Amino acid sequence: MPIVTPAPTDPFAELNPAQQDAVRHGLGDQAADTRPLLVIAGAGSGKTNTLAHRVANLILHGADPQRILLLTFSRRAAVEMERRVASVMGRVLKASQSSASFAASLPTTPLPALPWSGTFHSVGARLLREYALRIGLDETFTIHDRSDSEDLLGLVRHDLNLSATKNRFPQKGTCLSIYSRVVNTQGSLADVLASTFTWCAAWETELKALFRGYVEAKQTQNVLDYDDLLLFWAEMVTEPVLAAELGNRFDHVLVDEYQDTNRLQAAILLGMKPDGAGVTVVGDDAQSIYAFRGATVRNILDFPNQFGGVGQDGQDGQAGQAGQGGKVARIVTLERNYRSTQPILEASNAVIAQARECYAKTLWTNKMSSMKPQLVLVPDEADEARWVAERVLAHREAGLRLKSQAVLFRTSSHSAAVELELTRRGIPFVKFGGLKFLEATHVKDMLAILRFAQNPRGRLAGMRVTQLIPGIGAVTAARFLDAMAQSTEPQAVLDSFEPPGGAKLEWQAFVSLYRGLRHPQLAWPADISLAKQWYLPHLERLHDDADVRRADIENLERIASGYASTERFLTDLTLDPPDATSDQSGAPYRDEDYMVLSTIHSAKGQEWKAVFVLRAVDGCIPSDLGTGNSADIEEERRLLYVAMTRARDYLHVMQPHRFYLTQQRTSGDRHVYALRTRFITAAMLPRFERISWPSASPGTPGRMQPTGAVMQVRERVGAAWR
Repeated sequence: MPIVTPAPTDPFAELNPAQQDAVRHGLGDQAADTRPLLVIAGAGSGKTNTLAHRVANLILHGADPQRILLLTFSRRAAVEMERRVASVMGRVLKASQSSASFAASLPTTPLPALPWSGTFHSVGARLLREYALRIGLDETFTIHDRSDSEDLLGLVRHDLNLSATKNRFPQKGTCLSIYSRVVNTQGSLADVLASTFTWCAAWETELKALFRGYVEAKQTQNVLDYDDLLLFWAEMVTEPVLAAELGNRFDHVLVDEYQDTNRLQAAILLGMKPDGAGVTVVGDDAQSIYAFRGATVRNILDFPNQFGGVGQDGQDGQAGQAGQGGKVARIVTLERNYRSTQPILEASNAVIAQARECYAKTLWTNKMSSMKPQLVLVPDEADEARWVAERVLAHREAGLRLKSQAVLFRTSSHSAAVELELTRRGIPFVKFGGLKFLEATHVKDMLAILRFAQNPRGRLAGMRVTQLIPGIGAVTAARFLDAMAQSTEPQAVLDSFEPPGGAKLEWQAFVSLYRGLRHPQLAWPADISLAKQWYLPHLERLHDDADVRRADIENLERIASGYASTERFLTDLTLDPPDATSDQSGAPYRDEDYMVLSTIHSAKGQEWKAVFVLRAVDGCIPSDLGTGNSADIEEERRLLYVAMTRARDYLHVMQPHRFYLTQQRTSGDRHVYALRTRFITAAMLPRFERISWPSASPGTPGRMQPTGAVMQVRERVGAAWR
């Protein structure tokens, strides 16, 4: 693909100067600048738009889309990025029509796709499949979702007699969390137990044996879990030959949301591109809030040093200072905000400016306003809920749809009072969460059928499928799977296996299904049609609400039609499943309008015209579980910053003076008095409009004023003891 000359109409003229710096780095008249690029993109600064324009500019300057690796936080983000890149390319092609010479230099083929765009996990799965035989894997491996991984770990836990210990041994879900954290943080088991799972520290020896058995079980059954997709990839790039081969496949590697990466992902990037050539990472250290998933803010803070030098470029375009040895990483900072009003940004800037360590940036906007964000002091959580509900309705009457308003909170339980109040007032809402698609029993059944046909050594899938057959229990299923594991001819085992007498007819139907799914001439997606035909009678037998669940099976079949193979379908669905099933309540969606309730973690990347932040008090933000060390406290500060910067026009930060805590170990509840969050200091208060509610004036909505009847009741109670 030839290197093109600048278009007569600049396709990047709409970008601000800092965005243009990021888009043009190392291209055109900057071609001599081969430094890796770090784009610090403040909240609402047009990060996605900037990254999409950079990808488009790379292609316009001769980069082969097949040799561009674009790693995003979610598959949906990758799809959106491709859409935006195509849009930019389309505008360039349209502008070029005024210049015949420029038009002649552009590709005549359709707008390029980005075949290597996706999440770290999805790209890792593709690479592992491709390199499987060279790294000791069977290329027919299947991928376990978290639920399957927990179940397999539970089986190993039981086999090691850890479920029969005299003292309480951690549950399988906790064990998987410990294992996953060790893998993703690259820390030792002892350190992870000491820092995060202190109540499990006494079981270090047993946990080590459990994890050893879990890894052996995965290898025996030819399955990988989520963490393996990164772990194997990271191990590949420690081999010089493979590292060079993988690095040479891609001229450009771009990573979005770099502040949310873990140590394994950073190691993959450095292993593939040790000199930083062609590397672009985009992110915001101030929005690093996923430490509980193993992410570390150190990746983005330390990025300039990864390639042997440090330097920073802001909007002034001054060159950074070279470090000792290696290539200097260039830093471009995006500070112009296109989302929030200036008063909201000033309050948010003040909160994050207190961070112990961060990249210097001050968000600003042309969107002026006379309204400061509100800091609302209320007596308790009931009044907090009433104030929020009344303000939501007031915003609605002023023209703000419910969908443009959101209530954000640190922990899901913090919204209970608000949910009750919204329900009482008939205000529809949707709370982020609910039953995930892959957690639904009927969906897991269908996927198990396909997985077992693809990988006969997959014991979990085999156990699930065979026990769908009436008359087949766990003992018979285990006997059958033991025979499958010892044979190289799965179909022969199926044909010769003797099920219990009452299950023979259904067993033959299953044998026919398996033979059909394994037939070499079966063309996808006929596989899922065969599986559906066999499974639907079992669905009718097992579930009273089969009609509702059948809709998910049909949806699964529709999704499957968009994939080229069973393997790609199973991999993508496991790594990026739909959010919910038909089991999830749909009542709020039937209303023409509804508001959003969300944890702050789930709200990242979203925006609303009006945002209510609940419980901005110590003990909630920061969480009383998030103050163990300075790193935890800094992440809690970033959580508040993320919540505040979701607001476009109206920001309401709630400060209840008292709230109730449900007791976990004793009967009853207790209430606590709380101070304003430490992250909003006294010096910051002038940046807020401070409101106390309810006021003491008569007729003010909120608490009822004393009446004569109330006074008489008090007198009667007192008189009883005179």
